[in-house]
Amino acid sequence: MTRPPLRIGNASGFYGDRFDAMREMLAGGDLDVLTGDYLAELTMLILGRDRLKDPARGYAKTFLRQLEECLGAAHERGVRIVANAGGLNPAGLADAVRDLAGRLGVPARVAHVEGDDLGGRFPGALTAHAYLGGAGIAACLTAGADVVVTGRVTDAALVTGPAAAHFGWGPDAYDRLAGAVVAGHVLECGTQATGGNYAFFAEHDPASLLRPGFPLAEIHEDGSAVITKHPGTGGFVDVGTVTAQLLYETAGARYAGPDVTARLDTAVLTREGPDRVRISGVRGEAPPPTLKVGLNRLGGFRNEVVFVLTGPDTGAKAALVRAQFEDALDRAGSRPREIRWELVRTDRADAATQETASALLRLVVRDADADAVGRALSGAAVELALGSYPGFHVTAPPGKGAPYGVFEAAYVDRDTVEHVAVLPDGRRTPAATAADTLVPQDSSDPSDPSDPSGLTDPTGPPPPEPLLPGPRPLLPEPLPPGPTRRVPLARVAGARSGDKGGDANIGVWVRSDEAWRWLAHELTADRLRELLPEAAPLPVTRHVLPNLRALNFVVEGLLGEGVASRARFDPQAKGLGEWLRARHLDIPEVLL
Repeated sequence: MTRPPLRIGNASGFYGDRFDAMREMLAGGDLDVLTGDYLAELTMLILGRDRLKDPARGYAKTFLRQLEECLGAAHERGVRIVANAGGLNPAGLADAVRDLAGRLGVPARVAHVEGDDLGGRFPGALTAHAYLGGAGIAACLTAGADVVVTGRVTDAALVTGPAAAHFGWGPDAYDRLAGAVVAGHVLECGTQATGGNYAFFAEHDPASLLRPGFPLAEIHEDGSAVITKHPGTGGFVDVGTVTAQLLYETAGARYAGPDVTARLDTAVLTREGPDRVRISGVRGEAPPPTLKVGLNRLGGFRNEVVFVLTGPDTGAKAALVRAQFEDALDRAGSRPREIRWELVRTDRADAATQETASALLRLVVRDADADAVGRALSGAAVELALGSYPGFHVTAPPGKGAPYGVFEAAYVDRDTVEHVAVLPDGRRTPAATAADTLVPQDSSDPSDPSDPSGLTDPTGPPPPEPLLPGPRPLLPEPLPPGPTRRVPLARVAGARSGDKGGDANIGVWVRSDEAWRWLAHELTADRLRELLPEAAPLPVTRHVLPNLRALNFVVEGLLGEGVASRARFDPQAKGLGEWLRARHLDIPEVLL
């Protein structure tokens, strides 16, 4: 008997997302399941520091406040709630939800998933958590849970678990699970699927983007899905918004996770109607034999000073204050371990305002010793106030310095990780994960001269396993020669970028077959290095996704030790794709 489609929505893309989204999604239309993604690499560090202050903490408290407003409505509408808000303490959050339900008089059955905490294996790490799949969630829902909270699971697991429970999929239903993974990846970042952070936003009515609605997926028994949103909500869903989110923080053809390796190169996107895009054809393969473990540790202390350089002689002013500052540190005998300077030329000639006549010189220091980035830094900066360049001032006086974190990845044999569903009645049951595993094949583009990897992990770089050789994607025939015009890449291509640890990902796509014929041959890994000089000395891997008319690039090491270390002014590479779109190329006039 064919089961009806599962309507599954999203109400949170990160810890701090729109608070009212849960209520809006419950009130806006029919749903079977409502999910919330609260965890990211940086969030795990924040929760880890919370837990140091109070061992009973370690979960996303915002989720509880949202449930206080919405648990009754969810129960009345028969909507189940699945969220990874448990963070480092899913059992503690489950207990708190039970207490809340009791106070509200809502007979909610609460379950949770655990087994991801591997802190005992990684001494010295503040947090060490394996990325689990959706099988534990499925077991909780099958046992009748109304609310399921988890710790560290993959973002897509919030969708694969409910889909497997709804349709009765086993752990070897790879094609169907892969379809759910792709749908889950589109939903996971909330309004990024409905026009948020979208490259071609200027083509749409600005009023519609004031408050984009959150997305939902209608998942079918064969694993296909329709991405849409509640009627009357803001934003829009089209092939472009879905493509952009599919490329976000992925890389190659094989998107490997604990449930399944989803073949992104098999996904077909079709506009089905206004605000409706169907995803079909997704194939799946057995998951890898390892699970990724996200490790967060405290890396030391950091501080920064931003000097404002106004008017003429910007370069000379920057050189003077830099020399003075470093001399002062040497004289004090407390030079920080790492000192980074960056001159940002925001100034203009003959500017009409003082702000637009000014450039910024940013100094960032790091050290294991808090005093080396605190008192020493502030003393050196303040003492220059009357004896440096003309117009000397800073955007804010330096403070004491703040601790920063470092994200690292490790991999463990999946069979050594206990994935447990704690059911509403308290029974503990092992999750039914896939019996077979498969090292993914290499499907990267051989035009990349760096060491390629065809494995795309939804949570970071590939595990240290030898990749099996695989077929390479075929490139389209190039466009015939013709006149060109030097214009920004944005005239023909969209992009979305993000971070995974210290690496940056840039997805680039076009909207016509003719533009794809040009892009596939023009934007090689070497060409990307030319356009983005910061990437020039780094390994860059290019992946080709013809079905999406897209290229995906991984730039290794661009972000240093990850977002928490804030080594770069855009530490999560959110604007990297827009920088690429701003670069000028000789683009065929036929495309313009």
